[in-house]
Amino acid sequence: MSFMSKDNSAVEPRFGSSLRAQQPDIVTTFGSGMLVTGNVVCAGAVQIFGRVLGDIRAAHLIIGQGAYVEGTVTARDAVVQGTFKGTLYANAVKLQGEARVDGEVYNKSLSIEPNVVFEGSSRRLEKAVDAPSVGEANGQPAAALPPVDEPLDLVPQQFAELPGEVDNDVLA
Repeated sequence: MSFMSKDNSAVEPRFGSSLRAQQPDIVTTFGSGMLVTGNVVCAGAVQIFGRVLGDIRAAHLIIGQGAYVEGTVTARDAVVQGTFKGTLYANAVKLQGEARVDGEVYNKSLSIEPNVVFEGSSRRLEKAVDAPSVGEANGQPAAALPPVDEPLDLVPQQFAELPGEVDNDVLA
């Protein structure tokens, strides 16, 4: 496949070439009449004007005015203008307008405008947040987990030594 340049000569595109760099970033928008229940992974930018109940991983995130997000959010940078409840991990966080944030914000840079309601805590990130890869956005796992030699013991220690007449399947 080739493209024509301005002087009508054929140009072969290459991976990582400037041709790709000239393409605009893809922006995903959840409108005001939308409810999303589940996890969202996006290699580009996400704008939310509706409701999201679940975890979000994106390169850039905007929670617009009137939007509601509940869950864990991880993004390189995040702007919150609506309501957020949960844990937010981002290199740069901006709380703007009449934003309401209830939870923990882990960041390298945090700015809070007047009239913002922030109930929770802010902690400094030790390591910068990376955007999800295109592979992760397409459902491929980020990294393979190492094999386990022994199965995990899933019975809590407090229930491990129960008398024989107790039904171990019903733990209260």
